[in-house]
Amino acid sequence: MLDVRRLQVLRAVVTSGSVTAAANHLGYTPSAVSQQISALEKQAGVALLERIGRGVRPTAAGKLLTEHAATIGRHVAAAETALADLREGRTGQLTVRYFATVGSTVLAPALADLRERFPGVRIDLRMTDPDDPLPEVTKGHADLAIVVRARGTHHEGVQLVHLRDDAYRAVLPKGHRLASKRVINLSDLAEEAWVGSETPGPCLDSVVNACAAAGFSPDFAVESGDYATAQGLVAAGLGVALVPEMGLASRHPGVTVLKVRNPEPIRSIHAAVRTPVTGQSALEGLLAALTQAACPAL
Repeated sequence: MLDVRRLQVLRAVVTSGSVTAAANHLGYTPSAVSQQISALEKQAGVALLERIGRGVRPTAAGKLLTEHAATIGRHVAAAETALADLREGRTGQLTVRYFATVGSTVLAPALADLRERFPGVRIDLRMTDPDDPLPEVTKGHADLAIVVRARGTHHEGVQLVHLRDDAYRAVLPKGHRLASKRVINLSDLAEEAWVGSETPGPCLDSVVNACAAAGFSPDFAVESGDYATAQGLVAAGLGVALVPEMGLASRHPGVTVLKVRNPEPIRSIHAAVRTPVTGQSALEGLLAALTQAACPAL
């Protein structure tokens, strides 16, 4: 295979008309330029230059390779420009996966901020509920996923950036014996029938683990795959539920929502990205925007 750098040296010699002029232009010594041309001629198997007085001119083979060297030079320059645009976030695409309750509250404002800062970056966005989106990142199918994981969790090759903690609230039917309280102990619900609001996975683990810490296992009488339906089932008197605060944006009129303590169940929301992130301006910008959007005080 012909050496691309040597082709560019040949192009400089042919364009300038002499080895000495090319050496001055390239910042090489004339001897170094001659060595590069000799090595290229060995690769090509044919003479590329012939002397004319104090200068040189290309042979037919030298002229042919010089023309190709010019084309290669343009393509290399275009590739370098495209790479710089991608690196700086002027072009490219980010593949993002998320679960429902973070869509409008965290992800939407973060993406609006990203579009303002990186208007040339396209976003491939998809909700993965009820599936866990983390494997999309670990398998290289997504650049970023918003996931629920316990604080301090580690996954090889993945960086988890903590965004916020989302506390669970007790959802009770109107008129429930505990409805007049502002805060209840989690153990107060130990003997109740429960409406399941989570599908199996990290979110349900947060609920079950908190109940275990309070000394009981919840008795799920009815299962629901979403928070709105869970509230409706609670309002109908089929049980009590724990629903994360972010899942209570629209509250059913037939329920009462209370804070829970001892312990307070919490799901920790993170942005998951493959490591390393450095050098990917658009992805770093999205992480910063998500962190900003996830902070309730801002």
